[in-house]
Amino acid sequence: WPAIQEIFGNRHPPASLHRSSSTTTTNPFESTFCDLINDDMILEMTTKSLAGRVALVTGGTRGLGKGIAVELGAAGALVYVTGRTVKSSDGKSGSLEETAEAIRNRGGQCIPLRVDHENANEVEALFQRISKEQDGRLDILVNNAYKGVERLLIESGTTFWETEPDIFDDLNNVGLRNHYYCAVYAARLMVPRKQGLIIFISSVGGLIYLFHVAYGCDRLAADTAIELKKHNVASISLWPGLVETDTVQASERNAGFHKMFETYGKTESAEYVGRIIAHLAQNSSLMQYSGTVVTTADYGTTYSIPDIDGTYPSNPRSVSFLMRRIPALSWLSGWIPGFLKIPHWLWYKLVTNFQFSQHIF
Repeated sequence: WPAIQEIFGNRHPPASLHRSSSTTTTNPFESTFCDLINDDMILEMTTKSLAGRVALVTGGTRGLGKGIAVELGAAGALVYVTGRTVKSSDGKSGSLEETAEAIRNRGGQCIPLRVDHENANEVEALFQRISKEQDGRLDILVNNAYKGVERLLIESGTTFWETEPDIFDDLNNVGLRNHYYCAVYAARLMVPRKQGLIIFISSVGGLIYLFHVAYGCDRLAADTAIELKKHNVASISLWPGLVETDTVQASERNAGFHKMFETYGKTESAEYVGRIIAHLAQNSSLMQYSGTVVTTADYGTTYSIPDIDGTYPSNPRSVSFLMRRIPALSWLSGWIPGFLKIPHWLWYKLVTNFQFSQHIF
């Protein structure tokens, strides 16, 4: 089945900027062989239960982390969620209470915990608590916590030598250092049980220049996977597309983010990323993905996992997507079937080519 999907995977070519848009694609190949897929087959692949599994989602008070936590809870996992804001205040949305309520409204179980991921002692205490309460069990870690978005927006487009060096700490104390700490403590629980999944939420900034030099420092997923492989614990760098969070919507006019809106063509929901992780955790071929980059849109089309509105986000590996980004060839994109995708090896080759990637991203 995955082999068939690899060929006929993307049956919903991207048509608009936002998921909620009603604009339809002009691609004459929109209806493909995959439209004949039985809905029961899709349901079977996307709703397998995670009952009995224990998951930890860091930075889950809003946006991407919240969406992931909600979907893992809906899939049956007991979800620990961390964040710094326990209750909403001053009319601002985003708190542990709100995330916990959203999970419970979907029939899930949640244990919200206030944790400052810049504090190593609090991070260690978090895993000690999980180990004690769950008898040493942790099945899924989603390293999502991040700090420095506001600073990144301000400094985007500024050279590294013109920026105060403490930007490295702002972006990486939580986004890199804390992820390493969490991976260490999670692996200590997973390795003895010979199973587990560690997700590092990342982006194309891990391969190409994006926003700022300090933004692109990270090889955790690839290197941890090497040491975890013999213990049957997977470590994956997961790349969502442009996720439609409040922060992203508010940043649409920022030059760097606006370029990303134009590039991706169609955003995805935070819940969609959660659906992808839930499916990965149940995938019998999980270890084949360990140590690799998995883009949510590509994985979703491979296994026919739609977004919450029933559509499929823009797939950066589709030929039509790439054609749209090349001015001289953009006119051809509407005539290329959305399910045609370039091989992974060629995609990585193109993305890591500096001159080409500047056109694409």
